[in-house]
Amino acid sequence: MFTLVTIVILCYFLVVVFVFFYQRNLLYHPFENNYSSDEANFEYEEVFVPASDGKELKAWFHKKDLKEKKTLLFFHGNAGDLKNRIYKLNLIKDFDINFLIVAYRGFSGNEGSPSEKGLYQDARDTIAWLNEQGIKDRQIIIYGESLGTGVSVEVAQNKNFSGIVLESPFTSMVDAGKHYYFYLPVSLLLKDRYETIKKLKNIKIPILVMHGENDKIVPFHMGKKVFSEANDPKYSYFPKDDDHMMEYNKNLLEALNKFFLSL
Repeated sequence: MFTLVTIVILCYFLVVVFVFFYQRNLLYHPFENNYSSDEANFEYEEVFVPASDGKELKAWFHKKDLKEKKTLLFFHGNAGDLKNRIYKLNLIKDFDINFLIVAYRGFSGNEGSPSEKGLYQDARDTIAWLNEQGIKDRQIIIYGESLGTGVSVEVAQNKNFSGIVLESPFTSMVDAGKHYYFYLPVSLLLKDRYETIKKLKNIKIPILVMHGENDKIVPFHMGKKVFSEANDPKYSYFPKDDDHMMEYNKNLLEALNKFFLSL
């Protein structure tokens, strides 16, 4: 019996050590490509945003009128490259806005390795670059997808952006980690915490929270909690049948359009 208990304890210890050192490989998946067969039906300029640490960030810039129209800044999720969002961008381009979608360090061929601190810096550098193009904060709509919601909330704190959209948000990466790894001391192990729920009080701009009730990756109750904790003015879109990758259908597009028109 003593030998069996010892083996179990040793195995558990090895799992904990493995997760601690390998956790960023579990969180970030830059080479996992879904929706990669879509073709872009919008015009864009491929630009490289200079990062403050000397790296460059690949981005696609769809321009209509930078002076008169608002610009959507899209922060993607934890997997895949820019091409995986074409199916969304093909529809976003029909709104009366410009948009810029940027790839984080380690994604879409960019140098570096992703981390919470690194992604925050990439986002801030991208906003600074937009400012240099003559686009002021009040003309920018922040859009976060999944992991990108954590990035979006971080950089939107106490800022005067036009608005912020959170698609499939989580309350914190600690909460998400506990959902999947309930048998591990996640709070002690986790390096990249993305504590969205603690930062929402600092978001003083209009917010739209979108989350599918059938989300099998980020539980719907997290999106509902994000919405309940958000400051007014706030809006929600909670379709009953949508999974984590939400259906970019007529209803979702109407929710986005109504939000954009309110800004």
